[in-house]
Amino acid sequence: MVIGIIKETAQDEKRVALIPAIAGKFIKDGHSIKVEKGAGLASGFLDAYYTENGAEITTDRDGILSEVDLLLCVQTPDENDLKKIKKGGIIVCFLWALQNSDTVDLLKAQGVTSLGMDAIPRISRAQNMDALSSMSNIAGYKSALIAADTLDKYLPMMMTAAGTIPPAKALVLGAGVAGLQAIATCKRLGAVVEAFDIRPAVKEQVESLGAKFVEVPLEEADTETKGGYAKELSKDSQERQRQVIHEHAKKSDIIITTALIPGRPAPILITKEMVADMQPGSVIVDLAAENGGNCELTEAGTTQNVNEVKVVGPVNLPSQLPHHASQLYAKNVENLLKLLIQEGKADFNFEDEIILNTTITHEGEIISPMLKSS
Repeated sequence: MVIGIIKETAQDEKRVALIPAIAGKFIKDGHSIKVEKGAGLASGFLDAYYTENGAEITTDRDGILSEVDLLLCVQTPDENDLKKIKKGGIIVCFLWALQNSDTVDLLKAQGVTSLGMDAIPRISRAQNMDALSSMSNIAGYKSALIAADTLDKYLPMMMTAAGTIPPAKALVLGAGVAGLQAIATCKRLGAVVEAFDIRPAVKEQVESLGAKFVEVPLEEADTETKGGYAKELSKDSQERQRQVIHEHAKKSDIIITTALIPGRPAPILITKEMVADMQPGSVIVDLAAENGGNCELTEAGTTQNVNEVKVVGPVNLPSQLPHHASQLYAKNVENLLKLLIQEGKADFNFEDEIILNTTITHEGEIISPMLKSS
């Protein structure tokens, strides 16, 4: 197969879909790789690294789009680029099909096969393909660094000749991949950490990282989807949750929020009243900013100063560590393609649940069970 890599054009996107070392593996397997000039530069992968591994560097972006059998991207290219992909071509990227129905319709109409890296099922067999987890891990790590940098205090306890400084108190809301990495990083930096999640099953993971698990009695016995995500709570449970979080927020120097519900706006966990009760100098880092935010006052891409509490709404945190983010994403893509490509060509075996759930469009049809049921 002819595999193409283009330079990402989304704002502030520094990742690349395939790194030189993995490109070299595909070339050894008999495939050819075309890379747009400068595609890996922002993540520290020079054009020379690709050519050393056997890839072809070209300035002809349109040629890559219209000629390759398989196009690998991080973000979904814009409409102008998508229209240039040949009929029968395959694109692999973060598609977010539920939120981007116009893109899905365009790919379907053009006869382009699309696979969403965000749609890979969260099952044990697909763990090494799970790009969402890889990127969430980076986001959780970076969120703790942003919080430490923004806070006007030490994180660890400091014993000095001038007196002892107590450790900062961090509260992490949501103990998925991002939340667990935020907990671990805050602990490494010396903070005292508490964490809350509506899924009681994660209590053991939270405590294994040295954090205290904040428990809230809820009406729902089942708070987790088959995919491992949190379910939306009843209004009574949401109110009970807010009351407990409010009490813990008052005592926290740092709050990191990570709660997301697939295909839905992010749930509000931190209200403006809670922010008003926080100590001056405190910091909220809202990892759900791009989906509306877990804090009522979050504005994506900005830092708000509300009553001397800083509310940070970062976007695309994985792109702030583009070198390692690209390494992990490229490995996830490689593992998916090992399953997809059989005997030198793509084999869409929809009896395989990974292929079925990851494929959004194929031969002018919508394949994704997620979209069919929505």
